[in-house]
Amino acid sequence: MVAPRKGRGELREQPPRTRSRATGRNRPSGGGTATLPSRTRTPRDRPVPGLHWSYVTVDRPEPAMSVTSALAEGDLLRRQDPELAEIVLGELTRQSTSLQLIAAENFTSPAVLAALGSPLANKYAEGYPGTRYHGGCEIVDVAERLAVDRAKALFGAAHANVQSHSGSSAVLAAYAALLRPGDTVLALGLPYGGHLTHGSPANFSGRWFDFVAYGVDAETGFIDHDQVRALARSHRPKAIVCGSIAYPRHIDYAFFREVADEAGAYLIADAAHPIGLVAGGAAPNPVPYADVVCATTHKVLRGPRGGMLLCAAPELAERLDRAVFPFTQGGAQMNSVAAKAVAFGEAATPAFTAYAHQVVANARVLAAGLAERGLAVTTGGTDTHLITVDPAPLGAGGKAARGRLAAAGIVLDCCALPHGDARGLRLGTAAVTTQGMGEAEMTRIAALLAGVVSGVTDVGRARDEVRELTGRFPPYPG
Repeated sequence: MVAPRKGRGELREQPPRTRSRATGRNRPSGGGTATLPSRTRTPRDRPVPGLHWSYVTVDRPEPAMSVTSALAEGDLLRRQDPELAEIVLGELTRQSTSLQLIAAENFTSPAVLAALGSPLANKYAEGYPGTRYHGGCEIVDVAERLAVDRAKALFGAAHANVQSHSGSSAVLAAYAALLRPGDTVLALGLPYGGHLTHGSPANFSGRWFDFVAYGVDAETGFIDHDQVRALARSHRPKAIVCGSIAYPRHIDYAFFREVADEAGAYLIADAAHPIGLVAGGAAPNPVPYADVVCATTHKVLRGPRGGMLLCAAPELAERLDRAVFPFTQGGAQMNSVAAKAVAFGEAATPAFTAYAHQVVANARVLAAGLAERGLAVTTGGTDTHLITVDPAPLGAGGKAARGRLAAAGIVLDCCALPHGDARGLRLGTAAVTTQGMGEAEMTRIAALLAGVVSGVTDVGRARDEVRELTGRFPPYPG
């Protein structure tokens, strides 16, 4: 697997965890390398167009279910509620005929969609397997245990909670398990890529806790490790959060563990964005370092929209579970839990490993193509699926550029840019890679994007090119 970054160039091995004498919590120690459970990893040079979901079956290959056919020919929703059926089909058409470059989105497999729409949606299941507050949970208990076991094996965790409804609710549960209102927390500031749950005054985090923000180097855009250490020493936070929604480089988890131990703080890794890359061996694993890992199950992981919590210390398991239920949530959504189990099974295959590596390869090519055409790429590139750029050199602000691109069928987000009030663009390659696109398509997308933003390419002509390109890579063939 990929090791964490050391400084800005070399890589550092990931050692196993031992108990910290200073804090009494687990931390990495010297010697050895933390690895995921062994399985074959054979990245392809590029995805094979047309394979799509036929290559993500876990054990026995089955014919891929056609989402289009299920909606158009099954006709159940159309007969029952034609108005809503048109909305659903309209959204499928939108997804299929425009370029989905939102970094937080992906296309789930038909198997994940089938689990989401299964009879498990009918079952109320407050509590945990074997200790439910409702009867008739013997079957859904098996589904949740399967999801937990697959998550633990996939990420090398001692414990997994798969009930969180979202990434934000997973972060809330982590704070509830480890902190008390008024505690000091050190996290990446929102202007530098921090999430709302990392101290926004509009969010519960900023209202209940005293957040201190660290930032990034003004010249390189990399996290300022010297500032992190200095702030931890001066503020002595109860917890340090590492993770971002708009930082395109690997997080040095070993560094953050070291700083957390020096400060006597918990380390919480918000790995919502890179966790799918971790599953595929294309990004460092935070589990051996962090006291708690919060993550989403969509994005690169390609599961249903939802969250999860992971930890390597068994003694934290009960605290995390109680923080999810009954403290912050009620009954689990068992159809979503089952869909997470499906996604974890898919992510354990060699094909997903190939996919994760291709996501990163595509992102690097796309970032290089945008830089060659004049956009300012923050940090000079990417290690992940995520890219942030400043379109100002092409004569447009972030919001104006996003509007022009949307008219051309290129869908992405705005984001804050460090050290200024300007807005940039955030984009990702997870969804287009799922569709089967490779490096050649990334070069073409870079040219289209730059042309539309600069005004060189007519928006109508660009829209036609996008339709032609997406027509060759349908997200749900057949």
